[in-house]
Amino acid sequence: MSDASAGRLQGSPGEQAHAVVTGLPMFAGLALELSGSLSVLMGIAGIAGDNIFSASQYVYRFDLTVWGWGHLVIGLALIVAGLAVLVGKSWSRGAGLVFGAVSLITQFLFIPYYPVWSISVMVLDLLAVWALSRSGALRAH
Repeated sequence: MSDASAGRLQGSPGEQAHAVVTGLPMFAGLALELSGSLSVLMGIAGIAGDNIFSASQYVYRFDLTVWGWGHLVIGLALIVAGLAVLVGKSWSRGAGLVFGAVSLITQFLFIPYYPVWSISVMVLDLLAVWALSRSGALRAH
């Protein structure tokens, strides 16, 4: 085996910088990015104006500013995890699974406040978690 082919098998730093993630990891990364962006927008709306969302008698009733900050933090974590998945970081699969699951639960708890938006983000989270769990080890091609 020549030195050139050995370098390609191990992946030189120049090749790794131009690697492209495809298939289920790419789909998962994009779903996490979109879910994170929507969560950030929801968080900003909750922080900026408490009168946007409303739910009368609800067990998980918190001040909407608290919900807003929660959505903002989770959304930023989803964006970071999605970017990491798209660039093929080794830790990204676990982070994407964890943050996707946390976002899924948070959105479920938020359904009475804004059902259509919450269910839409839940679908993205569920698809991202499914894609990450089915993709095996992330490999850049």
